[in-house]
Amino acid sequence: MASTPSTSGAAPVAVVFGGAGDMGYRVVRELVARGNTKVVIADFRYDRARKFAAQQGKGTEAVFVDANVPGSLTGVLRGAAVAVNCIGPFFRYAEKVGLAAIRAGVPLVDICDDDDATVKMLALDGLARQAGVMLIVGVGWTPGLSNLLAVKAASELDEPQDCDITWVGSTSDSEGQAVILHVLHAITRSTPSFIGGGWVDLPALTHHRWVDFPEPIGRVNAYVCGHPEPLTLPRYLPKLRSVVLRGYLLPHEMQQIAKGMIDLDLLNTDKKKEAMAALLQPVLPLFAHLGEGVAPALSGIRSDVSGLKDGRLKTISYYSVDTMDRLTGVPPAIAADMLATGFLKQQPGVFAPEGCLPVEPFLERVAEREIEIEREECDGTIEDLARRTAGEATGVPATDAAGSGGGR
Repeated sequence: MASTPSTSGAAPVAVVFGGAGDMGYRVVRELVARGNTKVVIADFRYDRARKFAAQQGKGTEAVFVDANVPGSLTGVLRGAAVAVNCIGPFFRYAEKVGLAAIRAGVPLVDICDDDDATVKMLALDGLARQAGVMLIVGVGWTPGLSNLLAVKAASELDEPQDCDITWVGSTSDSEGQAVILHVLHAITRSTPSFIGGGWVDLPALTHHRWVDFPEPIGRVNAYVCGHPEPLTLPRYLPKLRSVVLRGYLLPHEMQQIAKGMIDLDLLNTDKKKEAMAALLQPVLPLFAHLGEGVAPALSGIRSDVSGLKDGRLKTISYYSVDTMDRLTGVPPAIAADMLATGFLKQQPGVFAPEGCLPVEPFLERVAEREIEIEREECDGTIEDLARRTAGEATGVPATDAAGSGGGR
């Protein structure tokens, strides 16, 4: 069983931790397709990784790694030019892999989507600077694409003021246990939002807001949940007064199921969440058939930013709908490729994507992978947009519908 990758050959080596997993496999496929690196799949499930590597060809290798053993992580990184971490749940593994990258002196891109893990990663900034290593945390779908779309929207305003980010995930679109654990983690805790120029903790599953997505997702009544965007965007866009993130699960009935599990105290300890994730994983595809129709095998992201443009209040929105693995796996592959080829110069420290990635070139590469990003612009603030959308959803006139949106 190989535990150290071969470094022979001219191409820089890109190690993908968890590259045989539900999201990591897409990162591997994207890097192999780009052709600028030799890809090494580092996974605890070595046999699965080896078979996947053989399918990819082009010199792709598989090595065994145990993310709970620091020496295993650093050993795999020996001779690598860049690494991508897809081992979740990130509240358990992000910091471990980040420390290993710093010790090995290898730049790291990850898809960490837990707010508490992001705090721990950002705290590694001093160590990363001392080691001369760059870590980019949260370069996936949300965070990642969501952050860059928010920055793009903000750049089109003279004075950006408020930002709302909303994700929608479908039970038809992912079956990984780490994804399930992440969702359970995100909906059972008070989570950070940035409101009135400061961070506040809001209870998950509160502050509902109606948000529109293209069909077949449509209109959803999203709610606050734990994610990193409110922690990082204000650091790089200091004019913002608020950053609030909401999420929603498809089919619609999943909201009642999640709330029921919480009300029955089935998710009030880590052990219970682990047990529930293991129980849910094999039956997750069945949930797609709840309700009248089958939940689409698609997920979505939307970033709304409002502020002043030519002296008038405007809201600019960017959004995208695609499969979760593409939305999550394409961005880190692009970032890793940029680092490995020297397009992105390594800066020592820990960064969120909006703090170091070139937005326009990055989104151009996303578009090349046929991930469609749409734009809307309307008069007024995010609050005005929320009232109009809530009014249409509930039949209540827009001036009276703010309550159904839950405010900021």
